Amino acid sequence: MAMTDKKADLAGPGIGDYEELQHTLPQDYASLLSPKETQQAIFAVKNYIEENLCKELNLMMVTVPLIVDRRSGVNDYLDRDGSRTPIGFHIANDYDKNPVDAEVVQAATKWKRMALRQFDMKTGEGLCTDMRAVRKDYFLDHDHSAYVDQWDWELAITEEQRNLQFLKGVVQKIWKVIKGAETHMHALFPKLKTGKYPDLPDELTFLHAEEILDRYPDLPRKQRETQIIQEYPAIFIYGIGWTLEDGYPHEMRAADYDDWVTETTSEDGRPMHGLNGDILVWNPVTRRRHELTSMGIRVNATTLKKQLELTHQLDFLKLPYHQAIVNNEIPLSIGGGIGQSRTQMLLLRKAHLGEVTVSVWPKVLKDMCHKKNIHVLD
Repeated sequence: MAMTDKKADLAGPGIGDYEELQHTLPQDYASLLSPKETQQAIFAVKNYIEENLCKELNLMMVTVPLIVDRRSGVNDYLDRDGSRTPIGFHIANDYDKNPVDAEVVQAATKWKRMALRQFDMKTGEGLCTDMRAVRKDYFLDHDHSAYVDQWDWELAITEEQRNLQFLKGVVQKIWKVIKGAETHMHALFPKLKTGKYPDLPDELTFLHAEEILDRYPDLPRKQRETQIIQEYPAIFIYGIGWTLEDGYPHEMRAADYDDWVTETTSEDGRPMHGLNGDILVWNPVTRRRHELTSMGIRVNATTLKKQLELTHQLDFLKLPYHQAIVNNEIPLSIGGGIGQSRTQMLLLRKAHLGEVTVSVWPKVLKDMCHKKNIHVLD
């Protein structure tokens, strides 16, 4: 496998191929729920997960911005290579005497941590949001949309809790909620429980990105993930962002929210790095890897500076969000974003994100879905 293939695979979804998608979308698909039942099921999933996520992690629902001031530095740039930029617009306001340059959020990652202080969250308390965002640089396929909805959550923690054991404990609580949502939906809509598709496993498998690279040293990241979830159908890959043994990170994570630099130790005693990760599952409908959530323990003053130095972005330290971390003005935290439509798509046995969310799709994709009996909402 050429190193250029590994490099091209680093930054998020990348650019895909509709001819390839034509062959990978299921050939024998039929929705288990009618359009009306699907709408009922979407909100049943949403209510269950919001209620139980708040209960498990001691969170409360709060409002969240759709737009932010560009100068605040709180927008999420998703990757550190600048490949995915937010939509910006100028608010002339008062005949341009008091203008504002605004951006549509790509995720509420940084805003949430500032909000912990705004809402006076103490250690062990947190917030959950019904976040909406726009990511214009995605390739639009079966599970990537320009319109993004997430349960973005954040929990205030102590310095002592900034470790791998605590991270794993939180991930297990989130998995308990997702697995519980599956059971709940099967009770409400018995048609969803079918021998055609297996249930989610009760337990997650935890693997460091380096361990997966050890197994498949010649494969790019997405192919490594696809291979590993054939063996373990629900995994948490941690340590995403640190440069691995082959000279590449598992994925190009931004340097100013998740902590991917802190040293940890593998189960066999090797030095590893990173206090963040993703939950991925095998989707039996699409027969592909399916990411549900990215999350992590957030940077502190020391690791923020180190990560910005490694990525040559020290100029970020001038921004208000970064200053608040450096000066210990906002809580230490752990947080993440759980894809709402991604989770609903999985639990409702759908072949396409557009069956559970209304967004924009190119004609080539809509025509392809129509021929395959996939009814995309518009």
